[in-house]
Amino acid sequence: MKIPRRISQTLINSLKGGVVPRVGLQYVTVGRTAEIDALLRDVEIIADGGASFRFIVGKYGSGKSFLLQTIRNYVMAKNFVVVDADLSPERRLQGTRGQGLATYKELIRNMSTKTKPEGGALSLILDRWINNVQQEVMISSGLSMNDPGLAPLVEKKISAVIYSLNEMVHGFDFARLLTLYYKAHISGDDETKAKVLKWFRGEYNTKTEARQELGVNIVITDDDWYEYLKIFAAFLKQAGYSGMLVLIDELVNIYKIPNAITRQYNYEKILTMYNDAMQGKAQHLGFILCGTPLCMEDPRRGVYSYEALRSRLAEGHFSGEHKDLLSPVIRLLPLTNEEMLILIEKLADIHAGLYEYKQIVTQQDMVDFIEIEFGRIGADTHITPREVIRDFIEVLDIVYQNPKVKVRTLLGSDSFTYAQNAVIEESTDQQFAEFDL
Repeated sequence: MKIPRRISQTLINSLKGGVVPRVGLQYVTVGRTAEIDALLRDVEIIADGGASFRFIVGKYGSGKSFLLQTIRNYVMAKNFVVVDADLSPERRLQGTRGQGLATYKELIRNMSTKTKPEGGALSLILDRWINNVQQEVMISSGLSMNDPGLAPLVEKKISAVIYSLNEMVHGFDFARLLTLYYKAHISGDDETKAKVLKWFRGEYNTKTEARQELGVNIVITDDDWYEYLKIFAAFLKQAGYSGMLVLIDELVNIYKIPNAITRQYNYEKILTMYNDAMQGKAQHLGFILCGTPLCMEDPRRGVYSYEALRSRLAEGHFSGEHKDLLSPVIRLLPLTNEEMLILIEKLADIHAGLYEYKQIVTQQDMVDFIEIEFGRIGADTHITPREVIRDFIEVLDIVYQNPKVKVRTLLGSDSFTYAQNAVIEESTDQQFAEFDL
């Protein structure tokens, strides 16, 4: 494979470090075809004006984050705006000390488009919207940029977009901020533009501060930040994008909240989002949340401990061994041995291309590696792609630096212990299921 060196380096470094790279995923994607197809059907629904809500459930290292990033890259290429965040003790969906607002800030900070995939695309989106409106008006009216008659026509068209948001909850204030940004853009007032962006990012702490600097009597808070995501989705469609996809990973951090009431508030927020998507109250908006089986199904602390969610999400009587990829919950099954063999073949090619050496790991070496990895005690239930990938990249590194070392000898040395990590992480989570404060 001909892969740019920068991307090869990112792929190898990220995968060996146990994290998902944001670029080059198409070079290492294996399996998950059915799951990807199901999520891409959701994307079509969002583009047509609908909404979607999905959970992706899998063990640590099973490929949840990888699947998220694959979908992220695809939808950005389809003119979607993507916002993503990992939950943590400081970032939740609802909190008493700003944890919900912290999640909103992270989502907006990571706002990404095809032309700005690394995040921080909010100002670019707003400027592009204004410039596009100007271009459309110039074409339809035949006026030039310097014509004094252009500005009133542009303002009229922008007002029509803004007016469409007024009927939404908090839409009036959102529209007012858009107007301020437009006027500051036209007049070259970068200071006011920066203040408006600060407001959109949720960085005003008090209404007094926002009123003094922008003349608005409202700020984004823990309680209403989700409403602004819905407004953003509606605006982005008006601004020429296909829709907005919200990706939230590490749902396990809600499961780990020690206080039962706080957990319930967070699950209530998930229920609100789910109902809005399923009932058509949200438009051009999609959600994908990722978590482990334990954080979903534990009856005392998991998502299913909230009866309103359990009754909506739990599998029916007829699922059994058959996968229902049209249900709200997509469960990731382990990759097969054959799929893992294809994956490590790709990694071997990328590694050889990155370090510019002739492939020294044979096909039989790779087969031996897979047999040994999956032949370990407990591998059938605990080993995941993350552990296999890290082990194999380490094998490649060692054999590349020590050409006389034989892969079979190296694998038989019992020096690889990565596959135990998944067991340790899941055991740690299991401890939270044994008590409830």
